[in-house]
Formats: sequence, structure tokens, C-alpha cells
Amino acid sequence: MSLDYLAIVLASSLSNVSILIISTIGLAIIFGLMGVINLAHGEFIMFGAYSALVITKTGVPFPIAVLLATLLTALFGAIVEKLIISRLYGRILDTMLATWGLSMVMYEAAILIFGTVTPGIGLPQSTLSIGSYSISTYLLMMIPTAIILMFGAYYLLTKTKYGVMSRASIADSATSSAMGIETKRLNTITFTLGSGLAGFAGAVLLPIVSATPNMGLAFVVKSFLIVVVAGPLALSGTAATALSLGMVSNTVSSFYSSVIGDIIFFTITVILLRFFPLGISNKWKFKL
Repeated sequence: MSLDYLAIVLASSLSNVSILIISTIGLAIIFGLMGVINLAHGEFIMFGAYSALVITKTGVPFPIAVLLATLLTALFGAIVEKLIISRLYGRILDTMLATWGLSMVMYEAAILIFGTVTPGIGLPQSTLSIGSYSISTYLLMMIPTAIILMFGAYYLLTKTKYGVMSRASIADSATSSAMGIETKRLNTITFTLGSGLAGFAGAVLLPIVSATPNMGLAFVVKSFLIVVVAGPLALSGTAATALSLGMVSNTVSSFYSSVIGDIIFFTITVILLRFFPLGISNKWKFKL
């Protein structure tokens, strides 16, 4: 086995882990800060992808289309929080049923509007060659994108007034409300932020994964499991879980097949939940 192939496997695995983090971070923030399990997360990713696709078809440059798609998905998330989620806080099963129903509506709406097959956006693709092997440079760009997202979220939740109030609200919502912190407003902002990050994921991954009504399904299952295994720490737990599970499963996929890689992913997930039912970060000393 050549060093060139090992280098490509490492680069490919890191890129796929980065995609996993990009597609999961919005769900992790909503669950970690609000305790809400958004089963429509995959459809929010789809919403962002279709938004970016429609915008680029009008001649808008792709980077601007990604930004606009993120804002549109965030706005849609704010509307969903106000009309649906805000009425169901503290009722986790009802919230899951409501977001599952929303996901069905969004899925069927996408089929009616766009059909079942959608062409890609046709961005020019360049590759990086390592020996006789090559990898897409856009795929490699997902690595710094994921890092920037994680550090941006960390800064937002630890160094800003919003982040401090959000974490205080999680720690003791009754005391926070008594001190004048508007928890309802914070919840709206948090759900909007998480929705926007899901939309960003769908938009930025559009050159890699074509927009289809069921594209979110490819992300939401693994994203949901990562958030559950990660436990209460939304950022550090999610990053550690995605990195460990993603690297193992993607490396196995490179040497064997994607089916074997997925089996390894789900098997390790079951084992971790058996020994860490509250998540791997439950007893960590970190705060985020």
C-alpha cells in the first residue's frame, strides 16, 4: 500500500468528517441550547440547497447565493419557531412529532415544486493530485469551512452577550427569567441560528450533493446519532464524536466499502450509547 493512497484516504476522511460537522452543528446547537430535537433538520438542509440552486439560476455568484440561502433558511426557521416550536417547549415528544410532520410537508412540497431529480449547479471543479491519486479541491475546502464554523460558534456562545445569556438560561431558566433574561427571545434567536446553519450546510454542499427532496435523509440520521452520542456539550461533544466516528467509518469505507463503513459507524454508536447513555461529554469538565 503506497503512501500516496494513505494520504488520499486521510484527506478524504477529514473532508467527509468536516461535511458531517457542517451538517450537524445546527442540530447540535438547537438541541444543546434548547433541548429541542428537530426532526426536520434534514429538510432545513434541503431548503438551503434548493434556495442556493434557485438563486444561482438567476445569475447570482455562488458565494453570494450561499449567504442568501443561509439567511432565507434562518428566516424560515424563525417563522417555524414562532408558529410551532414556541408552543411546545417542555413537551419533547410533541416537539418531535411536530417537526416530523413539518419534515413530511417540506418533503412533499419539494417534490411538487421541483420534482424528484434536480440538476446540479455545474461549478468548475479542480482537483489536487497526490501521486497517481486525486481529490476535489472543493471537497478539501470543507475542512477549513468546518473549522471556521466551530470556532465561530464557540466565540458566539462564549464571548458574546447572547451566548452568556443562553448558557445561563440553560443552567437555570427560572433564575434567568427572574433576572430579566428574555428566554423566549433567546429561544427564537437560537432556533433561527440553528436553522440558518442547516441552510448553510445545504447550500455549501450543493456542488457535492445535488439538491433532491430526500437529500436531507443522507445527513439527518448520522447527525442525530452524533448529537445523541455527544451528550450535553453542544460543541466540544459534537466535534469529538463526529471526528472519532467519522474518521473510523470513512477510513474503513476507503479500504472496503461504504456499506461496511456505515455498519462500523452504527455499531460504534450502539456501543457508546450502551456505556455512555447520557452522552460521552456528560462528565467532561468543559462547559461547551
